[in-house]
Amino acid sequence: MIKQINILLPEHKRGFHLITDLILERLPTLPETGLLHLFIRHTSAGICINENADPTVLYDFETVFNKLIPEDKPWYQHTMEGSDDMPAHIKSVLTGCELTIPISHGQLNMGTWQGIYLCEFRNHGGRRNLVATIYG
Repeated sequence: MIKQINILLPEHKRGFHLITDLILERLPTLPETGLLHLFIRHTSAGICINENADPTVLYDFETVFNKLIPEDKPWYQHTMEGSDDMPAHIKSVLTGCELTIPISHGQLNMGTWQGIYLCEFRNHGGRRNLVATIYG
């Protein structure tokens, strides 16, 4: 069995946002075993799995990403969409655009402290679209 759905995320401000519950709310009943593949259809945002307990982790991510890939640098040539655009593209390469999560006993088989995050790298990125494919 393969099922595929689109998940339209609400607009989020720039930063890292826990979206695990939002994704679970929109998924159909999961098979007993299988895989969930998530793909974000954007080049200036990413998705990742990381700690879901301490919100300071998200602040630290944002701080480090902004120090590693600063805005308003003279070496950027792709600047027509704003000073945050090219840095957003570079940051999205670091986080990636897809995740594959095992499904066991009808649930996502993630660690106790793991959550799925939208990594919004634009100041005004708008609503983001995920494609969720369930194999099982």
